[in-house]
Amino acid sequence: MKTAIKMTPVDKDERKKTEFASGDTVRVWSKIIEKGKTRLQAFEGLVLARKHGTETGATFTVRKISNGVGVERIFPLYSPNVGKIEVVKKNRTRRSKLYYIRTKAVKEISKKMKTAKVFPEQEIAESEEKSAE
Repeated sequence: MKTAIKMTPVDKDERKKTEFASGDTVRVWSKIIEKGKTRLQAFEGLVLARKHGTETGATFTVRKISNGVGVERIFPLYSPNVGKIEVVKKNRTRRSKLYYIRTKAVKEISKKMKTAKVFPEQEIAESEEKSAE
């Protein structure tokens, strides 16, 4: 059983006018098909890179942290599956590609893990008994 996917055309002039660069926080509304119905789902995060300018094959990479895990998605700029692109926050950066943020986030997490205190099981049990009183 084949189902036809209905794509709506994209207004290229409108997408060209959306001005965002690397470092900006954007909310991308992507179309998702579930049980024959389409809905829009938001993906909000930091733009790491924008590639190929305003060509038809232009893409941009968005990164967010979801449940402590970094998630990246690459969106085609002129895809009919992208409903709309909202710029939430503008930031000024000195670089056009922010791939170093991947390793920076890992270093920050490892620093926090070093400073976190680890309690032996006996101390945890004693502290629970004191809080129960």
